[in-house]
Amino acid sequence: MAMKKIQTPLTTEKVLGLKAGDTVYITGTIYGARDAAHQRMVETLNKEEKLPFDIKDAILYYVGPTPAKPGKPIGSAGPTTSGRMDDLTVPLLEQGLKGMIGKGLRNKMVIEEMKKHKAVYFAAIGGAGALIASTIRKAEVIAYEDLGPEAVQRLEVVDFPAVVVIDSEGNNLYETERRKYQR
Repeated sequence: MAMKKIQTPLTTEKVLGLKAGDTVYITGTIYGARDAAHQRMVETLNKEEKLPFDIKDAILYYVGPTPAKPGKPIGSAGPTTSGRMDDLTVPLLEQGLKGMIGKGLRNKMVIEEMKKHKAVYFAAIGGAGALIASTIRKAEVIAYEDLGPEAVQRLEVVDFPAVVVIDSEGNNLYETERRKYQR
């Protein structure tokens, strides 16, 4: 388990260098999107239309931020429970999505597709929305503005803190760490 700094885009080469348990600090562009935005993205793909941003080698952050205070790019920006996106994740992985940030477990189907498409799942610390927001330098709604806080946002981040919870080989901290404490 190591501490690593990552610059986006998150290429396959970078993904393969990440292992479950690594602490990472992400700098560059990530995209904020939650349930409703995921639904629209999948509907767009089902209609064989182009997504509103290039998802290849991208990182999606499952976030629905609070309104920004004066002079700030974003309000509190803590992670959303990732399992709510599980049924909508595979089509995005098939389009080249390489990283997801959220909190909580992922289902077996998503983990198998992460292995197939060489992607990684990061956990951000729930309850640390104000701290995480301090790493976001710019936030801009780029799609589905009518969804309010669930719209897709392009976020420019510097040293966004996260932990690799599930790596591209399917190693899963939620499983391995629990085993250490079971009798």
